[in-house]
This record gives sequence, C-alpha cells and structure tokens, in this order.
Amino acid sequence: MSSSSRPLTTRELRAWLGFVRAGHLLDHELERQIKRDGDISHAEYEVLVHLDWAQDHRLRMAELASRVAISKSRLTYQVTQLERAGLVVRTSCPTDGRAVWAQLTDAGAALLARVRPGHREAVRENFIDLLTPEELDVLADAMSRVVARLSPTLAGLLPAADDKPGGRE
Repeated sequence: MSSSSRPLTTRELRAWLGFVRAGHLLDHELERQIKRDGDISHAEYEVLVHLDWAQDHRLRMAELASRVAISKSRLTYQVTQLERAGLVVRTSCPTDGRAVWAQLTDAGAALLARVRPGHREAVRENFIDLLTPEELDVLADAMSRVVARLSPTLAGLLPAADDKPGGRE
C-alpha cells in the first residue's frame, strides 16, 4: 500500500479536520464581517486588496487571477461586480491588445479603508490572538510548504519570515 492510500492516523486526521473546519468557520466569519462593513463578498475584498498592493493599484487580469488563486472566469465575474459598483475599472493594455488591466478606483480604495479595520480585528480575534508567536511561525512555515507544492508561483508572493512588518493584510 502506498503512503498516499493509507488511512490517516489519528494525529493526521485531527490536524486535517481541524484545518478544514477552522478554515470554513474563519471564512464564514470574515465573509459576515466584510459583508456587514462593506457590502461586498470576501472574494471581492481579496481582489481589492491585491489591487491595492500592486504597483499603480492595477494588475493584468491573468496575474490578478493567479494572485487571488481563482479561475479567470471566476475573476471576470468578481471584477464585473466590482466594476458595476465603481470600485474597479478595466482598461486595455497599451502594449498588448489581448491583455486587460483591472485597476482600483478611488471609491475602491475608500471602501478598503472603511472595511480593513474590522477585517484586521476579526482576523486577530478569531485567529492571530489564539496562537503563540511560535505557533504562528510553525503554521506559516507549514502553510508556505503547502502553497509551494500546489502553486509555486503563489509561494513567491508570500512574505518571508524576515520581512519587515507593514500595513498589509
């Protein structure tokens, strides 16, 4: 029997189910907070955050899809919703007629400024503050390995352990 087809041990099952359940519950809580404070979805919030982090607050749609780890068609839907709300604009790329940029608008930046404090508070209250600094380091290292296995491109976008703290999410 290969190692991948063996049943999970109690330790492995406890870790896996804890991860899955905590992820679902955290996502539900963050969705509720973002909807309450900004009337947008968690997925839409993530799109706005990645545009905010980008140079000139814009990214090519393909790059944005990669960074938020969703399909291009799902991103198109999200950006359409954000564009209708005046939070994002799409523009053609002057150097590549096939490429389309998504750019954060002033209204999108203002919405982020309004929603971010509650989001950070919810992340701290329901996740960060429950863990010791050592546990945060172990978790960050472990999740970095998972991201690297599943998406080497995204692994390069994660902050390194020695990065200076900043105002990012």
